[in-house]
Amino acid sequence: MTKFKLLALGVLIATSTFTANAESNFSLGAGVGIVESPYKQYDRDVYPVPVITYESDNFWFRGLAGGYYLWNDEADKLSVFAAYSPWHFKPGDSDNNQLRQLNKRKSTAMAGLSYIHNTEYGFLRTALSGDVLDNSNGVVWDLAWLYRYTNGALTVTPGIGVEWSSDNQNEYYYGVSRSEARRSGLNSYDPDNGWSPYLELTASYQLSDSWSVYGTGRYTHLSDEIKDSPMVDSSWAGLLSTGVTYRF
Repeated sequence: MTKFKLLALGVLIATSTFTANAESNFSLGAGVGIVESPYKQYDRDVYPVPVITYESDNFWFRGLAGGYYLWNDEADKLSVFAAYSPWHFKPGDSDNNQLRQLNKRKSTAMAGLSYIHNTEYGFLRTALSGDVLDNSNGVVWDLAWLYRYTNGALTVTPGIGVEWSSDNQNEYYYGVSRSEARRSGLNSYDPDNGWSPYLELTASYQLSDSWSVYGTGRYTHLSDEIKDSPMVDSSWAGLLSTGVTYRF
C-alpha cells in the first residue's frame, strides 16, 4: 500500500509512503486526497490521487516519490529519493481580500535521504529533503515512530512525529515581504525555522488476494512560526486520503 495536496499530499506521500512494506513488486490504484489548509479563508483542496507502487531490491516508487536504496535489509532501509511537493498558495483560492493581493507560491520538487529502522516494537521513519527547483530553497526534516498492527485482513498503523521546516521553507510559504505588505495592508513577516508535531493513522483492509482499500490521515499542530503568519488563521492543518488498490 502507498499513501499520500498530491507537500501536503506530498509530505504524507513522500514520508508516510516510506512506511509501506510492499507485499508484491507492483500495484496500481486510485483515490482521493483532501487538504485542510491553514491559510485564511482558503478553499479546501480535493485531489485525485494516483496510487502506484513498485518495489525491488534497488529501486522503489510510491505515489509521488521514488528512490534508490543505498542499504536495504529487513531491519534498515536507507535510500536517496525525490518527491513532487505540490504544496502551494494561489491568491485566487482565498476569499480574504488581503491574501488575494499576495504573490503566488509554487509547487516544487524535493530530494534527499530517507531511512527506516524496524524493530519488534515498531519502526523509526525519517527523511531529510531540500527544494531542488529553486522555489523555496527550503529544507524539511521529518521524524516519526510508528507501530503496525495486523489482525486478519485489517492492518492499522498509528504514528507520532514531528516535522522541522527551515526558515527559507517557512518564509516562502508563510512569509510576507515588504512589497506584499504595502500592497495588501498585512504586516510584513519573516519567520524563522520551526517544529510542527503531528499524529498519523493509516488503515488498510484486504478485500481479496489482489484488491485492498485504504485510508490515511495526518493532524499537524503548526509551529509558532507558521501560526504567527498574517497569512494564517488556524493552529492546525489536516490531510486525508482514501482509495482502492490492485496488487499484481
